[in-house]
Amino acid sequence: MSSKTQTKEDNDMFALKVYEKYKSKQYELEILCREEQQCIKDINILKSELIRAKEEIKRVKSVPLIMGQFLEAIDKQTAIVGSTTGSNSVVKILSTVDKELLKPNTTVALHRHSSAIVDVLPPDADSSIPVMLEAQRPTVTYDDIGGLETQKQEIIETVELPLKQFELYKQIGIDPPRGVLLYGPPGTGKTMLVKAVANKTKATFIQVNGSEFVQKYLGEGPRMVRDVFRLAREQAPSIVFIDEVDSIATKRFDAATSADREVQRVLLELLSQMDGFDVTVNVKVIMATNRADILDPALLRPGRLDRKIEFPLPDKRQKRLVLNAITNKMNLSDEVDLESFVSRPDRLSCADLNSICQEAGMLAIRNGRYVILQKDFEEAYSRVADRKVSGPLLYN
Repeated sequence: MSSKTQTKEDNDMFALKVYEKYKSKQYELEILCREEQQCIKDINILKSELIRAKEEIKRVKSVPLIMGQFLEAIDKQTAIVGSTTGSNSVVKILSTVDKELLKPNTTVALHRHSSAIVDVLPPDADSSIPVMLEAQRPTVTYDDIGGLETQKQEIIETVELPLKQFELYKQIGIDPPRGVLLYGPPGTGKTMLVKAVANKTKATFIQVNGSEFVQKYLGEGPRMVRDVFRLAREQAPSIVFIDEVDSIATKRFDAATSADREVQRVLLELLSQMDGFDVTVNVKVIMATNRADILDPALLRPGRLDRKIEFPLPDKRQKRLVLNAITNKMNLSDEVDLESFVSRPDRLSCADLNSICQEAGMLAIRNGRYVILQKDFEEAYSRVADRKVSGPLLYN
């Protein structure tokens, strides 16, 4: 009897312990449920705050922003930026900005009122510097250019080969040329050859006209020069083509006006930038002009423009090659004798020869023909040659 009583007491004790453990777990479960509900409430509050923050960022970005340049980071929330007016400011960095993208000379968007850094802009965000994209790249090839074999070879050795096979120069132990000057009369193929180089190398192509550096406000021209070379370094390998460079690089003199002094400051900045980049950066500078005789000697010295390539008016052989290249896809009659035009003594440029062929085609269209005859070329030649002899038309 006593053994049964002892067993019952043991069972009761065990059941009591199980019940107490059950109640303890039930209490813990209730606490966890309350905590879960509180977490859900907190999550909903944070979600609403996130939505409000995104709306605030969208509202901030919807305000017209100011472009600036990131110069230096003070800490994670503060930085020094330069504005377009030339002054530097200490500003806040928005928490949503990726700090890894903030590098010296990076273009950033600043809030109009607080000047805080709102966003990091791509390197080519400045519309004043045209960068030729892949879709805009010229389709001109070396085969499309008649003649100019010497000029083609020199520009291949100076520009194309260093961009594609820099190791060759490194093995020989010499530095590749930094810059090239193309000079000669108008219409001799300078710009067309540069387009062929841009098409062949597949490098970033930055084309600027020299007159674009002459701006209304003081300091804007030198700033544009700095931006061009900064962009060229960031987008390397790249080619910087400055056409009509004589508009900013004439021989220096005692400037009488502020405009002349500004042009000279542009030249000084150009000289400084050409000295400032390393030859291993793979940035090539090509300049073109019709007046090499008036360029500043400091620009022409070795180390800046190492190679000067002349583009003279075509001789008989060059005329023949140019005409063959132009008329290659034209529908000519069998009676057309291009050799008769090659042997004529008129000093015509490659552009003049192209104009003759285009004019002959227009005459054939005017007469309702699909074939260009010899008389079309004769009349077109007379028109172009007469224009060169008589010179430009002047009206009083």
